[in-house]
Amino acid sequence: MSRIRPAAPHDVPDILRMIHDLATYEKEPDAVRNTPNMLMDVLFGEAPSAFATMAENAEGEVQGFALWFLNYSTWEGVHGIYLEDLYVSPESRGEGHGKALLQFLAQTAVERGYARVEWSVLDWNEPSINFYKNLGAHPMDGWSTFRLTGQALQTYGTAGQVEARG
Repeated sequence: MSRIRPAAPHDVPDILRMIHDLATYEKEPDAVRNTPNMLMDVLFGEAPSAFATMAENAEGEVQGFALWFLNYSTWEGVHGIYLEDLYVSPESRGEGHGKALLQFLAQTAVERGYARVEWSVLDWNEPSINFYKNLGAHPMDGWSTFRLTGQALQTYGTAGQVEARG
């Protein structure tokens, strides 16, 4: 049985550990630059811009987490939830924690009148793809994710000044 609860500041070390574990699973073990202070600020600072939800077992031990934030659909005219990370520790997979986390996010979206819950999954991650499909989720055929980051972001972001008004 999985117990789902909002993250609290004392969860930051567990969340950061699981972010590192997820990066290793996704074959990018050295890509994480997040720190406890950064995570604390984004989740619990003066103006939180992301949210975390924890999954615990019956003994109250953290087994996984979902980190998410709001997006906005211009077509629907309402918010949605973007799931940035969903992680369940390998020894706890198959116990319902991932399903409970996603169900909590779906319930949150329904209760708040949001239009959707969406996320990205690596093309090679067949176990996750199958898990999501079994829940009723479907891939967005015809869409590709683009990212402007690193040197390309720096170059484009400093190429010239854009006049902002108002």
